[in-house]
Amino acid sequence: MPEGPAPAPVIQRLRVRYAKRGRLRFTSHRDISRAVERAVRRAGVPVAFSAGFTPHPKISYTGAAATGVASEAEYLEIGLTETRDPERVRTDLDAALPDGIDILDVVPVAAVPGGAPSKPSAFAERLEASEWRIRLDGVAEGDAAAAVAVFLAAGEIEVERLTKKGRRRFDVRAAVSACELDRRAVGTTDAPCAILRMVVRHTTPAVRPDDILTGLRQVADLAPPSPPLVTRLAQGPLDAVTGELTDPLEPDRVQPDRATAQPSGDVAEATHGPAYAQSGEAASVDAVSARS
Repeated sequence: MPEGPAPAPVIQRLRVRYAKRGRLRFTSHRDISRAVERAVRRAGVPVAFSAGFTPHPKISYTGAAATGVASEAEYLEIGLTETRDPERVRTDLDAALPDGIDILDVVPVAAVPGGAPSKPSAFAERLEASEWRIRLDGVAEGDAAAAVAVFLAAGEIEVERLTKKGRRRFDVRAAVSACELDRRAVGTTDAPCAILRMVVRHTTPAVRPDDILTGLRQVADLAPPSPPLVTRLAQGPLDAVTGELTDPLEPDRVQPDRATAQPSGDVAEATHGPAYAQSGEAASVDAVSARS
């Protein structure tokens, strides 16, 4: 057993929403975690450490996007040895991180019945689906709209992918709760393209945006001439009635007897429906869509 005093206990847990933008979308998850640990030290955040011969900061990640994918909705949880103002932590961490990794929101973890904070696994259960934006350069809007219509009309679309357990076939259609062609967003782009928006349930095995593009190619021969630009706009609970995503941090925001940290920028829209992570973009009013 290692000698010396026990590490300081966790007094406060904070849940953090951050974005991965621009060239930083090509940064691996390991490098992002290292950048966060350096930022925590530079910002003077009193992070707790694990016990043992090689103590590690108590920072855990949930639902991280793949390398090469941009995201407006990444989440981590950090344990502190002292109570700190969440908004101050947000500001200090954001200033200490490189451009492209941006801290959007920080909230204290809500206590479960009995007074103990909820566990990271409980938060992971809130992340039922993700909303994605996929920009397809060189694809005509009409071709994309026709492909989406064929995809949504299919009862099942099986694709094959190499996983850690070998090659697996799975149905991608069942995971897609909604898919639409965003015509309004196309009007703001600097080159001809089609932009798809979709809500995809978190399943096992996970259905990724590239799996859905594979399905579109299979059923409608939609093959973009260049790699797509994929951005996760949101992830959270999926409303069974509306089919829309809601804010996964909302249960933590409504704690009694504490000051609520006000989110900044596009995060302020988090409690107003599925577009809470759209960075100010208007939803399309002329779209091919369906909800299951």
